[in-house]
Amino acid sequence: MADTKIEKASLETISNRIASELGLPPRQVAAAIDLLSDGNTIPFVARYRKEATGGLDEVALRAIEDALDKALALASRKSTVLKTITDLGFLTDALRKQIDECNDARQLEAIYLPFKPKRRTRGAIARERGLQPLADLLIAQKSLSKSKQQILKDYVDTKRDVPDTQAALQGAMDIVAEQWSDEADTREWLFKEASKNGKVASKLKRGKKDAAEKYEQYVDRQESVSRIPSHRLLAMLRGESDGVLKVTIELDDSNVLFHLKSRLISNRDFEFHRELVTTVDDCYQRLLLPATATTVLQELKEKADVDAIAVFGKNLHELLMAAPAGPRTTIGIDPGFRTGCKVAVVDSTGKFLAHTTIYPMPPKSDVSSASSALLKLIGKHDVELIAIGNGTASRETDAFVGQLVKDNQLAVTRVMVSESGASIYSASELAGKEFPDLDITVRGAISIARRLQDPLAELVKTDPKSIGVGQYQHDVNQSKLRRCLDRTVESCVNQVGVDLNMASVPLLARVAGIGPKLAQNIVDYRDSFGRFNSRKELAKVPKLGKKAFQQSAGFLRIRNGKVPLDNSAVHPESYSIVKRMAEKLGTESESMVGNATLSQKLKPEDFVDDQFGIPTIIDIIDELAKPGRDPRSQFRAVKFDDSVNKIEDLKEGMVLEGVITNVTHFGAFTDVGVHQDALIHVSQLANTFVKDPNDIVSVGDVVKVKVLEIDVPRKRISVTRKF
Repeated sequence: MADTKIEKASLETISNRIASELGLPPRQVAAAIDLLSDGNTIPFVARYRKEATGGLDEVALRAIEDALDKALALASRKSTVLKTITDLGFLTDALRKQIDECNDARQLEAIYLPFKPKRRTRGAIARERGLQPLADLLIAQKSLSKSKQQILKDYVDTKRDVPDTQAALQGAMDIVAEQWSDEADTREWLFKEASKNGKVASKLKRGKKDAAEKYEQYVDRQESVSRIPSHRLLAMLRGESDGVLKVTIELDDSNVLFHLKSRLISNRDFEFHRELVTTVDDCYQRLLLPATATTVLQELKEKADVDAIAVFGKNLHELLMAAPAGPRTTIGIDPGFRTGCKVAVVDSTGKFLAHTTIYPMPPKSDVSSASSALLKLIGKHDVELIAIGNGTASRETDAFVGQLVKDNQLAVTRVMVSESGASIYSASELAGKEFPDLDITVRGAISIARRLQDPLAELVKTDPKSIGVGQYQHDVNQSKLRRCLDRTVESCVNQVGVDLNMASVPLLARVAGIGPKLAQNIVDYRDSFGRFNSRKELAKVPKLGKKAFQQSAGFLRIRNGKVPLDNSAVHPESYSIVKRMAEKLGTESESMVGNATLSQKLKPEDFVDDQFGIPTIIDIIDELAKPGRDPRSQFRAVKFDDSVNKIEDLKEGMVLEGVITNVTHFGAFTDVGVHQDALIHVSQLANTFVKDPNDIVSVGDVVKVKVLEIDVPRKRISVTRKF
């Protein structure tokens, strides 16, 4: 959260405002803010402080955290603005009140604009030439006691580069235009007008006709500012970033100017009325319209980023929470033609055992040797699973392995695994430390095998942005994207729980309260002194203090340890509750773990005290019945059609099984067993209207689709679920 010191009364006001904005009870929001401000992590608060927050979940807590960060940043900015205006000597009681009551960052900047240091503008130059009094006269629009020419002559000064009356008038008009454009009310009016009635327009830049094909649907396109879909705006802005398109905001200029003149010109009989009309035109075209267009596009971009980043987070969550195949000996294959297929074997714990390279496809096509080598590895290590990367040569490799399994009647399951980001991990410093003597491609095969065993444990080693679960990942705000993805990973890791004696540094680093340094300390301690036999032993890890233990202990699991409860989500601070439950039933705490029959005999209200309420007691009872349960679904392998290996094998009308690889606002992409994902357009996801594809499918879902259209030259496949 933003590191901003703020008075208790102000914090209470902020807390109440956040509660109102989010539609949450003020008491719950205040409690959440207190807990987060005290250094508690969101997973810990959501799971173990339900009494304090009234059971707020992670989504609500993160919304509160974001709103608090935003409010504290605004408070900090207000302080800076007030100090600057005070130092300039322009702060009035009315202005202070206006700033204090402002709750919008954009509006605050509009209030501050007239006092903000500016570059040397036309208006600034005119002020240097002594023309501010003339500008004040024009803005006042009061009847004159002298003629226009007499007034203007008073400001002619060749020494100050005002050679004639026309120069004096033009300079004053420049000052007036700037003052009008700096008025917060005028800017706000025009912003609302543009937001309600404006158009986002994209046009082809001059000389870019040859590059227009990629963005052909956005050439000479207009979209309503109020209704433009986020993905379409991001596509337009990407075209602008690529130097192909020009994106602007267009308004009904004649209508806007009519209302602006009504707002800014108050005296039609004023001697300089005609000049003021011209000044309004200049103010609008040169200053107000460009500034408003920039602000509107910026706000649209921020909203589009929020939508796109939410899609990233949702898709990443589904991918990380994909069903694990489990602790079974697995072969990972990184397919390839010319360089062969890299094969690696890992045991049930993910430990690397052996590797080789086989050449079952052209140009070498040594099927006999490839079959022999693979069979030898399967037999020697009792392999149960074969994970095949879904990149180049994947379907050909899958077909080879499928035939091998069939011919030899092997009890082996083969699964196609996404290898997005595997190459990033393989070349990383982490992979280098883990396998310093292995080739990058072999490391990739190991990663593919481990992804099948436990997607979450392996994918946390890779930058989330490299996993390929969204669109426009390079176009959105990178810090916000990183924050969202980091939160998603943290949420998934803590939801599943981590085996303290097997977890890697990257996995441990995502546990609430730990982080990279403590994670490394834990692994170093484990390497030096052997496995942990109880959660209490964490106290021996260097620099792991009471706060870190409190935040992390409930999410760490110890299998076959001294304390059975250490392999559950029951927090050590609640072990005394379990002891009381056992005493109530006349048994030992150890016998409570995993005994659903005993758990059913417990009444939550019997164990409520000053520290633990009904929500926590219910969680403890549920956990005792099924300790350490994995919230992920049961593993199921998708069955691709063996006759379909490449896009040319597809035919319209084919019904295929596939797996959802990506969900966007306009549809979902599906791996149907060829090298290109097929698109299920949002209109083809269901027989009823679909507003959000995420309501219908998620990454990792196994679906049946029918082929609608195949565009081989452009490598595009359209499929439907409506059949």
